[in-house]
Amino acid sequence: MNNKEYRSRIRRTVISEKELHEAIARAGAEIDAEYEGKPLLLVSILKGAFVFLADLSRAVSIPCEIGFMQAKSYFEGTTSSGKVNITLDLTQDISRYHVIIVEDIIDTGRTLKLVAAELQKRNPLSLKILTLLDKPSHRVVDLKADKSLFTIPDTFVIGYGLDCAEYYRNLPYIAEYDER
Repeated sequence: MNNKEYRSRIRRTVISEKELHEAIARAGAEIDAEYEGKPLLLVSILKGAFVFLADLSRAVSIPCEIGFMQAKSYFEGTTSSGKVNITLDLTQDISRYHVIIVEDIIDTGRTLKLVAAELQKRNPLSLKILTLLDKPSHRVVDLKADKSLFTIPDTFVIGYGLDCAEYYRNLPYIAEYDER
């Protein structure tokens, strides 16, 4: 993809870099208050949530550990395939931790529901879901985040870790993707 085509697919900014950082700072402060003195594990769902986790972990000032999982449902397109595969799993025994799943976006909810159910089977001290973006109008399973930083309409978004065919993750803001 050339730079002109790359730029032409960015329709508009949905959430600015400043808005992202302000919301994440507030979420970090809330985590500090709730988990002070407790063993905390932040679990990122790769690849999309890595940017969010990096900024969130810097906004959290209490001791915490970080773990990674990878689950795929989109593959190359802009719509969920309906199949979810866990391709990278945690190495920690999470039964000693309060676990927060740090997700980039809840769209259909299939991926996160599977991941949350799998982690719940491992008996964490507690399990919560924190998502950067929530798209409830597109949900096909019964799933709600414990905290959503932003609720967005049913549009395909890119940037700040979110991609389309692996492009656009490096944008410092959330943008609407032009699917033309």
